[in-house]
Amino acid sequence: QVQLVESGGGLVQAGGSLRLSCAASGRTFSSYVMGWFRQAPGKEREFVAIIDRSGSSTVYADSVKGRFTISRDNAKNTVYLQMNSLKPEDTANYYCAGARKWPGTNYENMDYWGKGTLVTVPS
Repeated sequence: QVQLVESGGGLVQAGGSLRLSCAASGRTFSSYVMGWFRQAPGKEREFVAIIDRSGSSTVYADSVKGRFTISRDNAKNTVYLQMNSLKPEDTANYYCAGARKWPGTNYENMDYWGKGTLVTVPS
């Protein structure tokens, strides 16, 4: 069992930046594919970014490509989401998730989920 705890959310003005962190319990963090997802008020959860076990391969949603960067530090059992040029439409609860294997084309097929951290970008 892996426990994931997100942090770093908050209120930021449009055009600003935030870095989210997700700390994982256990000694097998480096064996998990990690991802970030978000859910805006009244909307379904959506994929944001995913990173492979070594950190060498990443995939982004079109809506965040070029603005967000996912990275990981396996020595610290932590995955990050650097968010730049934030927009009001980025307002959402951001969730960290982990998977024992690459989830294929449906990135929602993750095994473990955190409880989320709220990011608010007022218009």
